[in-house]
Amino acid sequence: LEYVTYRSLQQRIALANQNVAAQQGTLDLTRRLFNAGLAPELDVQRAAAQVATTASTIPLLEQQAAQAMHVLSVLIGQPPMALQQELAAVGPIPKPPAQVAVGLPSELLLRRPDVARSERQLASQTAQIGVATRDLFPRFFISGAASLQSVRGSDFFDWESRLLSLGPSVSWPIFEGGRIRANIALQTAAQQELLAAYEGVVLQAFQDVEDALVAFSHEQATRAQLEEAVRANQRAAELARNLYGQGLTDFLTVLVAEQSVFTSQDTLAQTERDVALELVALYKAVGGGWEAAETAREVADSGS
Repeated sequence: LEYVTYRSLQQRIALANQNVAAQQGTLDLTRRLFNAGLAPELDVQRAAAQVATTASTIPLLEQQAAQAMHVLSVLIGQPPMALQQELAAVGPIPKPPAQVAVGLPSELLLRRPDVARSERQLASQTAQIGVATRDLFPRFFISGAASLQSVRGSDFFDWESRLLSLGPSVSWPIFEGGRIRANIALQTAAQQELLAAYEGVVLQAFQDVEDALVAFSHEQATRAQLEEAVRANQRAAELARNLYGQGLTDFLTVLVAEQSVFTSQDTLAQTERDVALELVALYKAVGGGWEAAETAREVADSGS
């Protein structure tokens, strides 16, 4: 997580410096026009204020980046400055692959310590449960702009079949808990209590996965919109500067356009970070520790 944060801060620092340079060019233009009697001093002062304002964001970002690097160094058992040279060059924010296979929760969710512990407790009371509990888990596959879609009507602990559609790329057969209950002989109050506890743990695991999928999907959608906003703002700023240089628009138009470029670029960099962090959260929710290629093959085999 700190590595993603560090790379995001590096990107934001680089973007801030790029915007300072662009805004400095505009300041130079206003000074030339002012000296030629073609622009008021107000334009010069506004341009100078904008350069200083953008530049003022950089020291705090540099401080946060240094602190994130210190955390990374300590995490690997090194002094705080140990990674300074290795991480000095600006690197990209880690991006999810085009297709992310999450795979078979019947295996993956059992790697979660809470689910595994609850299952073992229940298995010790009911001989059949060692097999039955694995049938409680859904199968799903995510890719790109993640989505969720029920592919077979069934129930989970008497839930009604549900459909949550966020896009085209995820299929999720919902739990078949009703028949599982019929296979479990609940002969004692202790078994009933353990099954209820197990259901609660599985429900929480299921919620964690759904929450992570929804967050991951929405962050991807936000990123796509911000990428378009950055392109539009950059073009608007270019047009505004050209028109201002020709005396065809006022400086306020240039000022607003350049501010919009910086704001949208910085927000996009933060969203790139959030997409990566949400994917990490998704990996944690399903238990992690799987091979993407192997999981994708299992998903394909299960659908054939």
